[in-house]
Amino acid sequence: MPKVLVATVKPFAPVAVEQIKKIIEDAGYEFALLEKYDSEEQLKEAVAAADALIVRSDKIHKGIMEAAPHLKIVVRAGAGYDNIDLQSATERGIVVMNTPGQNSNAVAELALGMMVYLARNQFNGKPGTELKGKTLGIHAFGHVGKRVAQIASGFGMELFAFDPFITDEEISKEGVTPVKSAEALYEKCQYVSLHIPANEKTMKSINFELLSRMPQNAVLVNTARKEIIDEDGLLKMFAEREDFKYISDIAPDCAAEIAEKYEGRYFFTPKKMGAQTAEANINAGLAAARQIVNFFEKGDRTFQVNK
Repeated sequence: MPKVLVATVKPFAPVAVEQIKKIIEDAGYEFALLEKYDSEEQLKEAVAAADALIVRSDKIHKGIMEAAPHLKIVVRAGAGYDNIDLQSATERGIVVMNTPGQNSNAVAELALGMMVYLARNQFNGKPGTELKGKTLGIHAFGHVGKRVAQIASGFGMELFAFDPFITDEEISKEGVTPVKSAEALYEKCQYVSLHIPANEKTMKSINFELLSRMPQNAVLVNTARKEIIDEDGLLKMFAEREDFKYISDIAPDCAAEIAEKYEGRYFFTPKKMGAQTAEANINAGLAAARQIVNFFEKGDRTFQVNK
């Protein structure tokens, strides 16, 4: 009987935990829970007897895996999985999955909400601008990017997208104009919304050369990862383009300097907020539980990310 451990420093909502537990126990598996732990040793002790692990933003590195000799699968309840050491997992024969699409609406709504907030001068009482008629570039057209397009179309924005892994036909059928390069996307769009993952190819890829191509009154929206931003280039953009604004649900390391010098031209949420809704919290957790059951029962590896 597999043992499934849910280990989260930031807990799921209680209703999500109960439903995850039901899915696991209805399958005949053992359920274990570790919440709000404050040391790696607690996690290592808890994972020692686990066959499967569900996490959120928890760091699962080689040392954690070495402490879990029975571990066969780790599921990250969410889309991003850069908190899991994929190489170490692969070396140990551990399957790693994410739960794509479960947080998409929450992230997309936040992206558009932040756009409105900044366009209206953070609701400070002064006249702002509207999103209607503005150009929006969607950098990566996966689950979140598509949902951003659907919501933004309701605002009457003109939509463009770049994603080398998605066909032009698939982008076009969503009512979005495909472009052939990131450079072309940034040249066309006043607003650019980032939805690329953080990996070796994308780290610091959003740089000054790319940002400087944006038209006047440029707004960069980041609900992806802070690591994809070249912060030296970001600061240069702030310094050289007084029209440039940046909004993100994760503050850059240079946030203090931006706050000191560029009041009114930025907004950062207090913590990573993209998936912080009751609905997304539940959806991602339940999807993770179902994927584990399907993995053990059917050998289903549909959402494996370390192939």
